[in-house]
Amino acid sequence: LKEVVLLFLWLGFTAFGGPAAHVALYYDQVVKQRKWLDEQQFLDLMGATHLIPGPNSTEMVIYLSYYRAGWPGLFLGGISFILPAMLIVMGLAWVYTQFGSLPQISGVLFAVKPVVIAIIAKALWFLGKTAIKDIWTGVAAIAVLVLSLTGFNNITLMFLAGLFLILVKKVPLCLSKDGSIKAVLPFAIPISLSGANQTFNLSTLFFTFLKIGSVLYGSGYVLLAFLQSDIVNSLGWMTSQQVIDAVAVGQITPGPVFTTATFIGYFLGGVPGALLATAGIFLPSFLLVALTYRHIPRLRESRALGTILDGVNAASLGLMAAVTLQLAREALVNGLSVCLAAGSFALVLFTKINSTWIILAAALVGLLRFVILG
Repeated sequence: LKEVVLLFLWLGFTAFGGPAAHVALYYDQVVKQRKWLDEQQFLDLMGATHLIPGPNSTEMVIYLSYYRAGWPGLFLGGISFILPAMLIVMGLAWVYTQFGSLPQISGVLFAVKPVVIAIIAKALWFLGKTAIKDIWTGVAAIAVLVLSLTGFNNITLMFLAGLFLILVKKVPLCLSKDGSIKAVLPFAIPISLSGANQTFNLSTLFFTFLKIGSVLYGSGYVLLAFLQSDIVNSLGWMTSQQVIDAVAVGQITPGPVFTTATFIGYFLGGVPGALLATAGIFLPSFLLVALTYRHIPRLRESRALGTILDGVNAASLGLMAAVTLQLAREALVNGLSVCLAAGSFALVLFTKINSTWIILAAALVGLLRFVILG
């Protein structure tokens, strides 16, 4: 238990680069160096994270902690990974709420936002190669992109995409005898906890992020689509500009991308809001790992579940594309911002430079621009 806590606490402070980089670090630490498990077992656990909603790299930490140290490890390992990022993001959220309107900070964020768009575009590029398996998943992704831009509910679109794949591939919906389909389908049921421009309150904040953590499949960047839909469009608590700022801050911190919820919670409700938003978005991951750990082999063998997840993953890609277009309208406002986005996209796509360094370089460009232009 001690080594689980110490390892993931350390990674929580140092794991930059997003989910793919996190998994590579886990592999090096727990398979190559510590030999907690072999490669096949590692792959089995990694595959399981794609069968349940939530942040994949964080769920991988929870699985590995449970594998090594049982029930205490499941909770303490996951918390150890989340806690450092949560504290760092909370500190940056305090800085943002205190100084975010100052020209210096605005100048930095002006240059950072196009880089965030480039990083999301790279994720779209690589995830698309996996998510678009055939013509039908391509059709589902494009349909979700179009319908999302017209205002359809994100969770409804993800559910319909999974159902669409089941129908077009003529896969019987109940092929699993172990109940694995039933364990997943309730999380895809369209639910709405919000109305237009509600007055802020902590309970709605918690349940909104609990809902997101319970239904979000795919990369952490899909979170942007839910934030845009729920926090901006439905509740009216933040602007698209502020959501981009939250993502920009999240990109320069280690640990899970989902700690963007911490930033938003603090921005809206101070320390109580930060704690409740963080708890809400991560709680489903702990529960789902605990429920599915011993059933991973049977879950992976379900043909129907695999088909549903193909549709969900395609929908996730479409949602990411839709929100990227929306955010790009906010971030790409002049020639310099377009050049920053294009240059950053080339760097993240064709080089191995950690995206954190690109973001920090962009921040320096923004600061210099402010000093020169005033």
